[in-house]
Amino acid sequence: MTTTQMVLIALAGAAAGMMNAAVGSGSLITFPTLLAFGFPPVLANVSNNIGLVPGGIASVWGYRRELRDQRRRLLVMGSMSLLGGATGAVLLLVLPSTTFRAVVPALLALAVLMVILQPMIQRGLARRRERAHYVAGRDVGPGAMVATGLAGIYGGYFGGAQGILLVGALGTLMAETLQRLNALKNGLVTCVNTVAAVAFLVIAPTQIDWRIAALIAVGSALGGLLGAKVGRRLPQPVLRAFIVTVGLIAIVSLLRS
Repeated sequence: MTTTQMVLIALAGAAAGMMNAAVGSGSLITFPTLLAFGFPPVLANVSNNIGLVPGGIASVWGYRRELRDQRRRLLVMGSMSLLGGATGAVLLLVLPSTTFRAVVPALLALAVLMVILQPMIQRGLARRRERAHYVAGRDVGPGAMVATGLAGIYGGYFGGAQGILLVGALGTLMAETLQRLNALKNGLVTCVNTVAAVAFLVIAPTQIDWRIAALIAVGSALGGLLGAKVGRRLPQPVLRAFIVTVGLIAIVSLLRS
């Protein structure tokens, strides 16, 4: 790995940490970056997942005020995230790498589509809250638990845009503000990434490139703190366009490999 590649991976990690805290989809920056440098897809996905854990912890700390009265909710839903994340991680390691190569372009396409549709989803959620006479802190229902578990499986297998999927799904099932949903999303995604990282460490340590994981970890931690502070001030249309562009490049790269 050259010095230039190391710097670019660390910068990609910082951008991913910031985006994950603010809107999600940070893996759509780091994962394609690693692919562009020639790292195998499974190794890139596993190392990226481990590297993004510190960024998730930093984003949770940054949103601690919004999470203060959601601790019970985070514990209950976090159990589904842990279960789903472990399941997804095992699937990644058990299924052949050819399956990953075949499935990831479709998952990336889904993630990119969710990013494109995010403004429409947010407007729909706002209208739904108005009609439902929004009440903060409503109890978590079975639908939200199932959605959290499924998103966890997706995140454990491939983490790109799992935050977008969570916000979209939970926003249709729970009466909450987007700001509080985003804080909850950061906590749940961190649960998924953490349990998946533990599974990778135990089951497949040979699939981890610690240089990649360390570079992304440092960058994502700094980016997570910054993203939590300025997330609602970021130019969302520009970020969305950038994420979509990177995601499409990654799809083309995987299909041609």
